[in-house]
Amino acid sequence: MKRNPFRTALAAPAIVAALMLSPEAPAHHSFASEFDINQPFEVTGTVKEILWTNPHARLHVDVEGANGEIVTYDFELLSPNMLIRDGWSRNDLKPGDPITVTGHRARNRPTVGRATGVIRGSGERVFGGAGSSGLEN
Repeated sequence: MKRNPFRTALAAPAIVAALMLSPEAPAHHSFASEFDINQPFEVTGTVKEILWTNPHARLHVDVEGANGEIVTYDFELLSPNMLIRDGWSRNDLKPGDPITVTGHRARNRPTVGRATGVIRGSGERVFGGAGSSGLEN
């Protein structure tokens, strides 16, 4: 069977374009592209929800603001697979649980961050610190 060179020449760029435009392609990013290592912060509040999604799980925490209004913080966590490898399960945190989250603030969104540690109201560390895969930067 004879190959058509024109068809082959069009196929390669089309495949590359399809891969670049797929929703998963830009999903992963470096820490420094979104978060600022020089802006560590800590919030204390209650778990609103935890989303076990890829490429990163998300933790939403309701924090009482200065005026008494509730502000929801959005924290990026590791991937669900990495959290499970670290010994964490979906049931470790439930809505309404009091927690303190440490992390690094997003460069351009003050209520978004990457979590480096989560501590229950009882003082028990849920994750973070030495031995936790990739949470401490």
